[in-house]
Amino acid sequence: MSRIPIEAEGTKDIAEFYIKENVSESIFQVNRRVFVDETILAREETMIFDKCWLYIGHVSEIKDKGDFLSRDVGGRELIFARGRDGVARAFFNSCPHRGALVCREKQGNGKMFRCMYHAWSFDLSGKLISRPEEERYHTENIDGIHDLVAVARLEEYRGLYFINYDADSVDLKTYLGGAIEYIDLTIDQSAESMEIVGGTQEYGFEANWKLLVENSFDGYHGMPTHATYFDYVIAAGGQFGDAGTKVNVARDLGNGHGVIEYGAPWGRPVAKSVSAWGEQGEADTAAIRAGLEERFGKTRADRIAYHNFNLLIFPNLVINNIMAVTLRTFFPQSAGKQHVKAWALAPSDENEVMRERRLYNYLEFLGPGGFATPDDCEALKMCQRGYQNMTYAGWNDISKGMGEEVQVNTDEEQMRVFWREWSRYMQGESR
Repeated sequence: MSRIPIEAEGTKDIAEFYIKENVSESIFQVNRRVFVDETILAREETMIFDKCWLYIGHVSEIKDKGDFLSRDVGGRELIFARGRDGVARAFFNSCPHRGALVCREKQGNGKMFRCMYHAWSFDLSGKLISRPEEERYHTENIDGIHDLVAVARLEEYRGLYFINYDADSVDLKTYLGGAIEYIDLTIDQSAESMEIVGGTQEYGFEANWKLLVENSFDGYHGMPTHATYFDYVIAAGGQFGDAGTKVNVARDLGNGHGVIEYGAPWGRPVAKSVSAWGEQGEADTAAIRAGLEERFGKTRADRIAYHNFNLLIFPNLVINNIMAVTLRTFFPQSAGKQHVKAWALAPSDENEVMRERRLYNYLEFLGPGGFATPDDCEALKMCQRGYQNMTYAGWNDISKGMGEEVQVNTDEEQMRVFWREWSRYMQGESR
C-alpha cells in the first residue's frame, strides 16, 4: 500500500458525511464513497493500519530457534523470526545500507540474513555482523544505526502474534478486549497446542477490503449465497436441530471487534460428528468431547464442541471457527482491490483421521476453490461494480436488527460495530 500523507480534509465530518446512524428511526447507512475513493484509503493506511494491532503470524510458524518468515503486514515488508536466544522479533525487511530486502525467502530456518545487493549480513536478533570491505568504514555502529530496524511493538496472546507500528498504542491484551473469550474457545480445542497446517493460501480479487470485513461475519448472506453447500451438507448427513444448533447471537466485543455465534448442520472435527463420518467418526468425537468435559465441564465443553463463530478482530483479522478453523487477513492494494492470506489452524495432538476430516472440511468450504470463497469473491466484486452508480445511488444500508432487543447472526449489529470504530479511527481517535 502507498502511504501518501493527506490533510484531514473533512475530518470532523467523517462520522456525519460517511456514516448516518439514526437510533430513533433504526437506520444505519454507509456512504459508498468509502469503498472507491483512494484518498479515503490513504487516510485508512495512516489512521488505521499504522495504529492498530495487526496479526503477523502464529507461534507454530517460528517454533524453533532460527525459524523465520517474511510477510507483508499493513503495506510493510517484515521479517518475523525466532532468534538463537529463543526470542521472537519482528523487523522491517529493509537493509539499512541501501534499503533492499534482506530476506527474500517466504519461510525457513537459518543463522543469519544476507542482503544480496552488497552482502551486508545480520543475525536473527537484527544486529549487523559483517559487511564487505569493513576497513573502508570509519564510523562505528553507534546506537545500532546499521542494524535492522525493529517494529515498534510485537506482542502475543495464546500463540497469536501481532505487531503495531505505533509505539504509543495500548497493550495487545487491552486492545483485544472481549475478543479474548473467542480466542480462548478456539485455542482450548487442544489440551496441548494449536498449529498452522499446510502453509499459506493467498489470493486476490477486485473489491474493497471493508467488503470482506462485512462478508466475514455476515450470517444474512449464508443461505442465499451458499445454498449449494447447505444442500450438500444435508445430503451428507448434516442436520439442523441437533446439539448446539439452536444458538444464534451477534455480539459487540468492544474496540471494533464483533462476532456471530450460531449452530450449523456440518460436522466439526473438534467434537461434532455427522453420519458421513460413520461409527468411527462418532467414537472419535465422543472421545474428544469427554476430554473437553474433563477439562472444562459440560457447559463450556459443549460450547467448544458445537458452537460455530465468525470473529472479526478490528481491523482485518478473521477467525472462522466453523466446520474447520481458519485465520484470515486481508489488506488493500487499492481502493478496489485486496490481497488475502489464510491459514488452517488445528490441534497439534489431533489424530491422523480427524486431521484429514478437518482439512477436507477446510478446503471444501473455506479454501480458494471451495464452495464459499468463489461465491463470496464474486458477490463482493458485484458490489464494487455497483458502486459505479454511487452518484445516483450513494448509500449502503446496514440497519438489519436495529431496535431489536436481541441481535442474531443474520442481523448486522456486528457490522455497525466495525463501522463505528472505523469512523472513530478516521477522526484521529486511536487507542
